Amino acid sequence: MTGVIDAHQHVWNLERADYAWLTPEAGVLHRTIEMDEVMPEFTAAGVVGTVLVQSADNDEDTEHMFEVAGRHPVVHGIVGYVPLHDPARAAERLEELRRRPLFRGVRNLIHDRPDPNWLRRPDVDETLGLLAAAGVPFDVVGVLPEHLEAVLGISERHPELDLVLDHLNKPPIGLAVPGDDAWEPWASLIARVAENPRVHGKVSGLYAATGDPASWTVEQVRPVLDHALEAFGPDRLMYGGDWPVSLIAGGYAHVWQGLSELLADLTVAERDAILAGTARRFYTLPESEPLDD
Repeated sequence: MTGVIDAHQHVWNLERADYAWLTPEAGVLHRTIEMDEVMPEFTAAGVVGTVLVQSADNDEDTEHMFEVAGRHPVVHGIVGYVPLHDPARAAERLEELRRRPLFRGVRNLIHDRPDPNWLRRPDVDETLGLLAAAGVPFDVVGVLPEHLEAVLGISERHPELDLVLDHLNKPPIGLAVPGDDAWEPWASLIARVAENPRVHGKVSGLYAATGDPASWTVEQVRPVLDHALEAFGPDRLMYGGDWPVSLIAGGYAHVWQGLSELLADLTVAERDAILAGTARRFYTLPESEPLDD
């Protein structure tokens, strides 16, 4: 392996874009956070490439990510925003973004929307069809069973659309283990969603669901990873450090060390897939060189 690909990272600038969710209640996250802060963490973890993922449902956040990428060659791809609920505007914006070499996918903050069935709206579904036709992957940042149920429908209606579940749709870490009532319906829905070979999963953001994101332990996360491996296999799982959100869960190094322990029993080929190969293939990323910025 030539190095680790971090398939899920953010930056945000409070003077450049509006982040509706980023209020003072977000604590350590409520400030402008840029690439320079995480570069030492990347070096320590062996990260040679990263995918920046949208943090706000507006064009300004996406434009900011492209500007950051222009200053940091470690950025190998960008997952931006198009308004899924406005197919005409989405088509125009998609045409603009596809002309940019680093554009690799689309995401909307569906988990912040009050309607858990937002992905099932006809206008949203029309735009998902545009993504499928254009070969543009869709990041699903789901947190509810309804989000996974929506993915089942999307898979049927748009069989050519590549999808990836950010953070594995927030499993019940710290609340349940296999056999507990709280393990469902997440476990069964993940297995059903994974039956579509175009659906992938991000081993990212796997924090405690108990109210204290930092209270997770390796042993609490292990059954989640084991279940994901059984459902998807390593060739459809990809690592994401989820920085800077990971600051609320112990920080980048702590999350990386925990994941490294979880992957230690896998074969070299399996680790390579999760830590780089899957992301390169899914997002069509270039081969990487050691960091020099």
